[in-house]
Amino acid sequence: MGLQHKSLAQGRWGQLSFLEQMANIGGEVERALNWRAKNNASYADLAFERSLELLDMALDNPGNITQLKELARVREALVDYFFGTNEYKSTEALWRSYFLCFTYAARRNF
Repeated sequence: MGLQHKSLAQGRWGQLSFLEQMANIGGEVERALNWRAKNNASYADLAFERSLELLDMALDNPGNITQLKELARVREALVDYFFGTNEYKSTEALWRSYFLCFTYAARRNF
């Protein structure tokens, strides 16, 4: 599958702060959770793939060097929750509250 966030991948992503990047990732995770709750697996999978795309861009961003461990763990736990055995015992509520903090913080910085 090709890039879904082409304008972000072309350099705009690196201009966003870590908080803004995480808030954007959280938006896609929210969409995936919402579609999953509506029993629409294909839309949920597409939203989750977009969240992974953004996470991978965040991992590749040199400005996030101090957050690499957190980003890698988030990616690992999200994949486990959506497609694995949920070894980490994640919940929908956990993911919503985790990303809500970043959304709130990013909004406060404007």
